[in-house]
Amino acid sequence: MSTTTRTPLPKLQLAILMLMQGAEPICNSVIFPFVNQFVRETGVTNGDERKTGYYAGIVESIFFVAECVTVLWWGRISDRIGRRPILLLGMLGLSLSMFSFGLSSKYLTIVVSRCAQGAFNGNVGVGKNSIIEITDKTNVADAFAIYPVVWATGSTLGPIIGGTLARPAVQWPDLFGKIPFFQKYPYFLPCAIPGLYAIFVYIFGSIFLKETLPSKTIRRRSSDPIESATLLDSDCHYTSYGTNEGPETTARDEEIEFKSPPVSSILFLRPILVSLTTHAFLSFVDQSHQVLLPLMYSTSIPLGGLGFEPARIGAIMGIWGTCNGIFQWLFFAKLIRKYGPRTMFRVSFSCYFVCIGAYPAMSYLTKQAGGMVDGKVYAVMLVQFMCYSCNNLFIIDAVPSPAALATTNGLAQIVSSIMRSLGPGFTASMFSLSLERQLAGGYMVYWILWVVIILGIYASSKLPMHVKG
Repeated sequence: MSTTTRTPLPKLQLAILMLMQGAEPICNSVIFPFVNQFVRETGVTNGDERKTGYYAGIVESIFFVAECVTVLWWGRISDRIGRRPILLLGMLGLSLSMFSFGLSSKYLTIVVSRCAQGAFNGNVGVGKNSIIEITDKTNVADAFAIYPVVWATGSTLGPIIGGTLARPAVQWPDLFGKIPFFQKYPYFLPCAIPGLYAIFVYIFGSIFLKETLPSKTIRRRSSDPIESATLLDSDCHYTSYGTNEGPETTARDEEIEFKSPPVSSILFLRPILVSLTTHAFLSFVDQSHQVLLPLMYSTSIPLGGLGFEPARIGAIMGIWGTCNGIFQWLFFAKLIRKYGPRTMFRVSFSCYFVCIGAYPAMSYLTKQAGGMVDGKVYAVMLVQFMCYSCNNLFIIDAVPSPAALATTNGLAQIVSSIMRSLGPGFTASMFSLSLERQLAGGYMVYWILWVVIILGIYASSKLPMHVKG
């Protein structure tokens, strides 16, 4: 039996793209430790602390709303002018918006800056297109297996940066207390770190990042006599990106082939609808889990939480994110190749049923232990899985042609952004409502999420058994 040889990953190009992808989780999560206090200090709540959550919720959700509105258009523009300029523009705009957020003193400026961050992060789908375009069917799973590591790392570092560096004049009076700038702008420093990170990636990408849009690369090859001869007369290294056809047409014909089709022409294709539906369930449940974790951990034990302090929550989230990312990196691609993407997706998504169920279980065990968080509770915490990489393979598989790649991934990013903007508000509100009215003994939010997970598992049964290749 023949074994397919995997193509080596283009390490430098993949590293640059992953650095760009890492900007989203860092910039998104860095504000969480201090956003509530920042909002109150703008005076928008008029001294009523009960309104803080409402205004802070707008700041947190506007990021994903802006990302949702812009993601498809970034993808379609990149189909015309190339991936590289859009990715670099995103890094530059993200940096400026982070600096603007840190220099804000009014609530409206905070919202506008946060909106700009989401808008420039809307090109995250373009980065995924580039990852697909520099890989092939033999190594695409390995490339996307790195993405959860990047996301977990960024989501872990963001809160650490935000919590450690916020209000430096208060935390380190000897070092920053005598500097008027940090007294006037107490949240600039934690925002400046992601801003400087984006600037670094922009400069690094400007020097080393190559264009990956097929129509652009084919045009460049055809204009070079040596590369043109290689392209037309020899066995060139053409990557089909999900098709089985080679470059049998001219560069002009290829340029026409890679022109983006209308959204309406691919949106209602059954494979794409199924993939986007499962992606929606995954995004909603995963974001809900991300919201529930600090909520439940910080809630007092009598109300059904664990009563943890922020430092303890941050340490647990850091360990959890690191371990989860390492698992994805080392094992997930191998498991996909052995058992198939559909099986792995269904198993991984089913794990969320256990994961959500862990919250009431931890609450029960803590109460049974007399209000002490013992080893049994920590053992339950170990059941954590994430499965974004697996679903990405089905979105790739559903693409009808290379020309539709950016549009399809743009639609996937829109779906993800919508669900990630709806998940926090719905889940946090249901968590509070369940406790205040003691719905289902205070556990109604978990029952609702279980129903959503069951629906997602059913939707995943419609996924194809095998990806194309």
